Amino acid sequence: MQSLENKVVLITGGSKGIGFGIAEALISKQVRVAITSRSKKSADEAAAKLNRLGKGEAMGIQSDVSDAQAQQHAVQEVLARWGRLDVLVANAGVGHFGSIETLSIEQWKETIDTNLTGVFYSVKAAVPALRESMGYIITIASLAGTNFFEGGSAYNASKFGLVGFTQAAMLDLRKFGIKVATIMPGSVATEFNDHVPTGKDAWKIQPEDIGQLVVDLLEMNPRTLPSKIEVRPSMPGAK
Repeated sequence: MQSLENKVVLITGGSKGIGFGIAEALISKQVRVAITSRSKKSADEAAAKLNRLGKGEAMGIQSDVSDAQAQQHAVQEVLARWGRLDVLVANAGVGHFGSIETLSIEQWKETIDTNLTGVFYSVKAAVPALRESMGYIITIASLAGTNFFEGGSAYNASKFGLVGFTQAAMLDLRKFGIKVATIMPGSVATEFNDHVPTGKDAWKIQPEDIGQLVVDLLEMNPRTLPSKIEVRPSMPGAK
């Protein structure tokens, strides 16, 4: 099992939900974690909460994944602070749902720009540093990346694309010693799409479960690469 102590991880969209759950799991392993958010206040508050755990070290960065230059800047901030980058977790995402008749052009564009193009920008920015560290890229996709549903045209397109992008990137980058994997969760109890988690969400995957999965991937013997991981609740939810 590989030690994660003092590894440096950049998590996009890390101020809440799945991203924050991943950050918490990594901090418990003495990892140095940078989390990004479009809101500086949210990024800084989440980093402060992580630092209060008294284990690893966290920093917040204001950054919008749909801005290529902002992703370059985020990586440079990490390198300036810690001198290396070992892992990129491309987690930031949005969801707009509705019939193709009612889905607006703006909603389509935001979904694709964030969930797909934004991951390309993040990966593109991180690759030079990850080549130096022979690091790891983990994208957070969705079961919606292989299962289409009514009202999901934009979200399905973004996640189908993300799964394909990640697997092709895995083939591109493994010859440089960079591992690339995508995690495809089903129902997760988060604030995604303005949902407020309640006790009724107890049957769902919890953010800390995805955090544990990320830890497991990073600690695995480096000769092995689980490149596409589907994860779903073990029991169906109550209707």
